[in-house]
Amino acid sequence: MARTKEHEPLGSTFESWLEEEGLLEEATEHAVKAVISWQLQKTMEERGLSKKSMAALMGTSRSQLDRLLDPESDAVTLKSLIRAARLVGKKIKIDLVDAA
Repeated sequence: MARTKEHEPLGSTFESWLEEEGLLEEATEHAVKAVISWQLQKTMEERGLSKKSMAALMGTSRSQLDRLLDPESDAVTLKSLIRAARLVGKKIKIDLVDAA
């Protein structure tokens, strides 16, 4: 059966739709923040770090740490993410890739 536009893989169609609607960049930003937040939380759990102790290590408030760990919050700086990652023995890696 010949592949037509109607039979494109779901992933590429959804990504194309997001791009057509002007939502791709925002969705990507949200996804990246959600993944980093999840990874930080899991690493904190693995190392037995409570939010209170993590906030103290960072020299910040618990509410600021909550914003950092909240995938919905975009009120977080890259500097804060890098500092939090370093405190749990990780680092943030950002790559530029060719746009398709």
